[in-house]
Amino acid sequence: MKNMKGGIMDIKKFLIALAVLMISVQTCQASGRVSSDCKYKGVPLYGKVKVVTSFEDFKVKKVTSFEDLKVKEVTSFPDRCGRWKYVDSFEDFKIKFVDSFEDFSIKYVDSFEGI
Repeated sequence: MKNMKGGIMDIKKFLIALAVLMISVQTCQASGRVSSDCKYKGVPLYGKVKVVTSFEDFKVKKVTSFEDLKVKEVTSFPDRCGRWKYVDSFEDFKIKFVDSFEDFSIKYVDSFEGI
């Protein structure tokens, strides 16, 4: 009986450690999508952006918390991290809005845009 309790406790400790590891891996993956120099896959995440339904450069999910990038929609001078000007042509990159399997997530803000 004593050995069974020890075995059950070891399994519980293992499962708890496994859950903690899975959560920390997911957190690292989510926070590491956009690099510290405001690029994703080498593309700066500011400038002129075109929203498309196919042939996108990036799949983007809109969220209200735990975002990878804070985006401010501007009408001129999209020249800093997180400043996006939506256009129909001559874009710097194209995005497609998705609900899952995103490349990175964004949150719309009025100030303090960026990472």
